[in-house]
Formats: sequence, structure tokens, C-alpha cells
Amino acid sequence: MSHFKRKLTSAGVGLALYLSFSFAIACMGGVSSDSASDDPDFLAGKAAVEMENWAEAIEILAKTAESFPDSADTQNLLGYAYRKSGDLDAAFRHYERALEIDPQHKNAHEYLGEAYLMKGDLAGAQQHLAELAKICTPVPCEEYRELKRAVDEFKKK
Repeated sequence: MSHFKRKLTSAGVGLALYLSFSFAIACMGGVSSDSASDDPDFLAGKAAVEMENWAEAIEILAKTAESFPDSADTQNLLGYAYRKSGDLDAAFRHYERALEIDPQHKNAHEYLGEAYLMKGDLAGAQQHLAELAKICTPVPCEEYRELKRAVDEFKKK
């Protein structure tokens, strides 16, 4: 085999491995390509959300959003913290911004749907459930199942 063919074969194998790895990670919902995902402030804001310290999360994530204005994950977490703190108007703004940045952001669709339910807007929630059905096809994802459960509970009331 010539040197040129060996190089092409090696490059092809490397590319195939890279694409397989990338596909596997994407299917698992793995590594985020969000610009803020490794930022210490983003991680501190995420930790504050996990500890349900909404005021601290909002303060930290608002700063992160200034540094990373195109971070869908930051906008989504900021919306989540605002929703949990009871400020639905701010939550809607940040969820919608997350979806402007990444229209297929599964968490933003789920949480925005839940915010619509808090507002009493079943149609709004069902719209995001339908979006998740498209995004998660063929297998329903966790975000779809969670919003579906919330919609079903809302309907029972």
C-alpha cells in the first residue's frame, strides 16, 4: 500500500472514530457545546440552582449571561431560577431567549411548558410538549416524559 493510501486510510479511520464518538455522546445527551458550560460562574450558578438558592443563582447567572450572551444553558438555568422564585415574567423572557439561541433546547422546552402550566395556559404547555415530541423522536426523552406528566396532572385538576 502506498504512503498516500495509508495516510488516507488512517485519516478515514480517525474520522470514523471521531464521528462515532460524537454521535454516541449526542445520543446520550452528553457533552454540551454551550460556550459557558465550563465557566466557573456558570458552574457556581448551577450549584446554587441545585441547592435551591434562587436569589444567589439569579445573581450569579445574570452575570454569566452578560459574559456569555449566547449561552442557551445559562438562559435556561436563569429562567429556571426565576420560575422557582416565583417571577414568571422573567422566567418566560429567559426561556424564550434560550430557545432563540437553541430552538431544540430540550430543558428550555420542558421548563417553559411547566411555566405555562403555572400560569394556567394548557395550550402553551402542549405546544412545547409537541416540540419535544419532534425533538426527541423516535424515543421520548426524559424532558418529554416530565412535561407530559405535568400536563396530565394539570388536566386532572
